[in-house]
Amino acid sequence: MNKKNQSWLEDFQLQGFANTENYSIELFFIFLFTYLLTLLGNMVIVLVVRLHVNLHTPMYYFITNLSFLEIWYISCTVPKLLVMLLTNDKRVSFHWCFAQMYMFNGLGMTECALLAVMAFDRYLAICYPLRYRSLMNDRLCRHLVLISWTYGFMAATITLSFTITLPFCGPGYIDHYFCDLGPLLLLACINTSLNNIINSCVIGFVTVLNFIIIIIMYINIIHAIIRMKTNTGKIRAFSTCSSHITVVMLFYSTAFTVYCSPKGLHSVKYDKMLSLVYAIFTPLLNPIIYSLRNKEVKIAVRRIFTLTYKKVK
Repeated sequence: MNKKNQSWLEDFQLQGFANTENYSIELFFIFLFTYLLTLLGNMVIVLVVRLHVNLHTPMYYFITNLSFLEIWYISCTVPKLLVMLLTNDKRVSFHWCFAQMYMFNGLGMTECALLAVMAFDRYLAICYPLRYRSLMNDRLCRHLVLISWTYGFMAATITLSFTITLPFCGPGYIDHYFCDLGPLLLLACINTSLNNIINSCVIGFVTVLNFIIIIIMYINIIHAIIRMKTNTGKIRAFSTCSSHITVVMLFYSTAFTVYCSPKGLHSVKYDKMLSLVYAIFTPLLNPIIYSLRNKEVKIAVRRIFTLTYKKVK
């Protein structure tokens, strides 16, 4: 085998989206606007929660961590996509490609864990309201967040170690708009059945385990809501969970379809379109779904901007 066709490839070629050459400028501005809006929305959440004392609660602490994660999550893929659309430069170096895959997988699996932690937080708040603040104290909050990040990136390290050591065949065309695990494995020069099994087990374990935790938490929450005597209490309890349920359904439905479905069930084009949902549009929608429509956050944002305006004036 020729040197250039073996594992020391200097770069890969991302294929991006097929038949979009005539619309590259339009797509560039669409993704640029989406990216900037996502950064703005998530940064606003982080700053508002940090600056407003009334929002220093466990729920908003976890939302802040999720917003911080989403900033990095969308930044893994969109900047390079913008460069590709603007300059048609689709090359990525070997090490940059695996760094992108590692960060994307690590952040994605960390988000799975954070969503489970947030479900646990809602469970304590609704099922044990009188003991909630003593149970979900600051120390436990910090530990749960630390465990989520460690858990996500340890899982990503396993998938990276079973992928980066493979010999890859040239010319190295990746049929995706970023370096994702599945399309990379298709370039390997050897049989990757064992790698596919190990990676599927790792990703499946992380996603399914956290999803089961979320389901268990919500079964208990629903039982608690049913036992509530007043309709006002039921509506209030449900409203605190509706945002989280929406994000869980949006994130997990697309992630399960792409990563946990049998290989070959969907076309590559279909998987690419689905990946836009959890990789780009979920980080955009999360601030809106979780916080920007929340009355407490709106009041906090209004107060901060009012104070800032008065100081400037």
